[in-house]
Amino acid sequence: MKHEWRKKEKKIYLPENQPELVEIPEFKFLTIEGEGSPQNKIFAEYIGVLYSVSYAIKMNLKKEEKQPSGYCDYTVYPLEGIWDITEEAKKTFKGTINKNDLIFKLMIRQPSFVTDDYFLEMLEQTKKRKPHSFLEQVTFEKITDGKCVQMMHIGSYDDEPQSFKVMEDFAEKENLSRISKDHREIYLTDFRKVAPEKLKTVLRFKVEPK
Repeated sequence: MKHEWRKKEKKIYLPENQPELVEIPEFKFLTIEGEGSPQNKIFAEYIGVLYSVSYAIKMNLKKEEKQPSGYCDYTVYPLEGIWDITEEAKKTFKGTINKNDLIFKLMIRQPSFVTDDYFLEMLEQTKKRKPHSFLEQVTFEKITDGKCVQMMHIGSYDDEPQSFKVMEDFAEKENLSRISKDHREIYLTDFRKVAPEKLKTVLRFKVEPK
């Protein structure tokens, strides 16, 4: 049976549009790091190489005569990003972010049965079929977010600070502290096809007891 994250992992990917406390375990991801405004044309190229490798992994696993233990067909996971600003920008930060100061780690989660060796094999295959210099920067890693506050943000990315304020107030009431100002975003809609007011983005940041 095909694993569809929208149906099987609603707690992680489809929260309500109000804050909640969650525990996020270790997952495997394809990742790539960069900096600058997501409005720059080059940003789409970071996304493109992640999807190229992700679909190479998915489609080739289906064709393998001997599939890995635990294998089942699956829907490719959504794009995610961890966002922060440069250290230089932090020194002069006064509440408004210049998007050119952003730094990011974009990623797409992979099923647990995907191995390091298979990733490397598919990365090399992608370099031959769809060559791009950014493929040299794609890595395969395990990430554990642990205890987090998350919520669904509906609307423009520029309005996210309002949702973060609601999330921070919730954390305060739960006697929790936000660990850092970086945060994770999970993109459930395509900004190229959906009006800004209808965008759906999961917002999440790590917390710890006070």
